[in-house]
Amino acid sequence: MAQFALVSQAQFLADWTAAFGEEAGAAEAYEALRLPQRATKGSAGYDFFSPISFSLAPGESILLPTGIRVRMEEGWFLACYPRSGLGFRYRLQLNNTVGIIDGDYYFSDNEGHILARLTNDSKEGKTVAIPQGTGFMQGIFTPFGITWEDEVSQERNGGFGSTTKKEEKK
Repeated sequence: MAQFALVSQAQFLADWTAAFGEEAGAAEAYEALRLPQRATKGSAGYDFFSPISFSLAPGESILLPTGIRVRMEEGWFLACYPRSGLGFRYRLQLNNTVGIIDGDYYFSDNEGHILARLTNDSKEGKTVAIPQGTGFMQGIFTPFGITWEDEVSQERNGGFGSTTKKEEKK
């Protein structure tokens, strides 16, 4: 139904540089990448593992290139959420609340690279620390339906806002 893979090292380096402003540490982070996996046979979510160690004080954010892409059968998407415990203890949040990874994103020019912007929204003054290789986000595969009248034929080529950019060009 789905399969995770790494993006190319070149794509990871490009997105790393865009996120952090320099390439320092990117090659080592790429070599340490792990594909998402479930923690137990009853887990719904596939844990995404941090490519670096980082800390976020309350109100701070980070754009994290995961190095991961996912191929899915038609009729499915991947919904990404913060790991439950991190959200509960630190109010660690994805800035778009839920990341929706559409099946056609895999074929985008950026190789379908899944990026995560995280914010520590702690109201108790707690700093969250995520060691490299620790799960920070979980992805849950979900089927979806479309209306009988749906006649969409446009194809995606990009990430955030790529589907509305095509509409604006008309």
